[in-house]
Amino acid sequence: MRVTDNTNYGVVRDSISRSRGRMENLQMESATLKKLNRPSDDPVGAAKVLEVRTDKVNNEQFQVNAKLAQAFLDNTDHALDEISEIVMRAKEIAINQSSNASSTPESRLGVSEEVSQLFQRAVATGNRRIGDRYIFGGFKSTTAPVDGDGNYRGDDGEIMIEVGREVFIGANVPGYEVFNTHPDGSTDKHRLKSGSEEQADRRLATVPAGPQNVNLFQQLKALRTGLLTGDIETIRGTLDSFDDLLGKVISTRAKIGARIQSIEGNMTALDRHNVTNAQLTSSIEDADMTQVVSDLAKEETVFKSSLASSKHLIQPTLLDFLR
Repeated sequence: MRVTDNTNYGVVRDSISRSRGRMENLQMESATLKKLNRPSDDPVGAAKVLEVRTDKVNNEQFQVNAKLAQAFLDNTDHALDEISEIVMRAKEIAINQSSNASSTPESRLGVSEEVSQLFQRAVATGNRRIGDRYIFGGFKSTTAPVDGDGNYRGDDGEIMIEVGREVFIGANVPGYEVFNTHPDGSTDKHRLKSGSEEQADRRLATVPAGPQNVNLFQQLKALRTGLLTGDIETIRGTLDSFDDLLGKVISTRAKIGARIQSIEGNMTALDRHNVTNAQLTSSIEDADMTQVVSDLAKEETVFKSSLASSKHLIQPTLLDFLR
């Protein structure tokens, strides 16, 4: 087969072009420290890296959600701690004033004022909020859930926040449950109120018989009334109610603690997942600099060899013969 000068030129040009292309790719890897700079470098690897990055963005959002839920639950736990202090102080007052021998009209009148302050403190705690969101309002988190008379105006909604893929955690505990021991068994419209009067009436009609409900605000009012009227039986009657309320607060705090522990465990799992994704991404797209430098030096040698050998493939021109 006859080899023409054009064939030789084409061979030299293609050889040098391929060598320069490989050198350019190696120089790009050396500059970016990545072997995957374009999807065409590794289509399968590029798809996997994109999937991992999407997963990382989702995990970051889950972590933001988890921190928000944890903030709500932490503040709820602090509020419940204050409520437990209020209940214990009210019980202490009831014990001290439930005996005719240890109480006098003057002493009962004096501590009744303290009970009034405990009531106001309980109302303020019930209206605790984070930013512009009331933590005990249920879904009605933009309006104060407890009015000045101790009536609950929120609902029993529980806000669920996704803290992981298909993992949802309740970020709040509605005051409907916090301020009552057995809200489903209550026959008090104010304790069951979650909307309009008609909704409360319909809800009362469907409430089955159950354990007697005890409401925090009603018991504080009863204690104050007993102190002002000197009704020892009423004062004694609040003791068991305060025990029930304290037990409900303790069980609610245990529920919150379990949720916080679950959130912390989920955040730890997300951190481990992010580390695994980072390792996987690095193995796919990061360049081995030792190999890159070695290949670049080798390719420079190949390029110089191609230039040197091209002189022997290209025939002399007519001017060379005329010299």
